[in-house]
Amino acid sequence: MKLSHLVFFPAFSQSSLQANSASGIAVHDECKLTFLELKARRNHRYLTFKLDDGHQQVVVDKIGGQGESYEDFCKSLPDDDCRYAVFDYDFTTDENCHKSKIFFFAWSPDVAKVRTKMLYASSKDRFKRELDGIQVELQVTDPSEMSWDILKARAY
Repeated sequence: MKLSHLVFFPAFSQSSLQANSASGIAVHDECKLTFLELKARRNHRYLTFKLDDGHQQVVVDKIGGQGESYEDFCKSLPDDDCRYAVFDYDFTTDENCHKSKIFFFAWSPDVAKVRTKMLYASSKDRFKRELDGIQVELQVTDPSEMSWDILKARAY
């Protein structure tokens, strides 16, 4: 075989290029790494994720520091666009035990573009599987569906 017939491909991270079979959208490695930092090191309070400008992959949008509140998290979600989000909820049980639950939010406001809502909906399950350790999922279209009381009720 002649060397001119050989084709060399550049190295790439396969997981960052794996596309969702339903929507064709990939998950960037930074999403998984940042989530692991939240889960294992507990150095983030929340994360938001979005589709990149070309709608080719999910990328990290915002990172909320450990000192930020649930109110800060809610304000970080756009009024007119979809996002995936993760919130690390710390609480104390009636038995005085300190616990934490990781919530996954599929934020899809009613005023978002229909095509965008469809892309986020068709990619959600694949993306969520990449984030091992999600304990509670909420699908939210309005801020009233993610009130503090709802969060507390779902944690127990």
